[in-house]
Amino acid sequence: MATTLRLARTNAEAHIYMDLHPCDCGEGNFARTSSVIEVDGDLASRYVGVCPGCGQQREFVFAIPEDVRLPPPGSVVFGYGGQSELLDAGEWMFVADRYARATPTKHTPGTDAARQARQQVATAAAAMGEVLAFVPPDADAVPFESLRTDRGRATFDAQPGRFYKDRLEVIRATYQQILTEMDAKTA
Repeated sequence: MATTLRLARTNAEAHIYMDLHPCDCGEGNFARTSSVIEVDGDLASRYVGVCPGCGQQREFVFAIPEDVRLPPPGSVVFGYGGQSELLDAGEWMFVADRYARATPTKHTPGTDAARQARQQVATAAAAMGEVLAFVPPDADAVPFESLRTDRGRATFDAQPGRFYKDRLEVIRATYQQILTEMDAKTA
């Protein structure tokens, strides 16, 4: 019987997925190593590590896209078109919110704090792009049916108006404008 693996379009998407799926003990973070393995004749990416909370071995295995691309330097890319198989639209909104809220508002350009802040905003912008990928071409909002997880539905239920296409585009554009301003300060 063949194993059906869900597709991780990029390493960044795989890492976000793993971060959102904690160990049974509740610990979310773990140091992980990655390798490429063969599963049923196809290549797959495998991430393993030990939970620092309970010592349990953790493992995630994902399908690899046929067209593997590296993101441009300094950018965050979760996928190159299409909808994520790993996270739903509500989870992507959760990710965008988490990274945007974690971004320090004050930092000195050229410092590690500034680079970290830029990475946070770039991640939030990329996550908003992933939410937008769930809006069908002829629709004006993310359809509720596309929310497959408890976290995704809870994020949607908390503020369903945030899932309208126009609003999503404005938020993503705002994050992209912030990135442009951050880059101008370091140029």
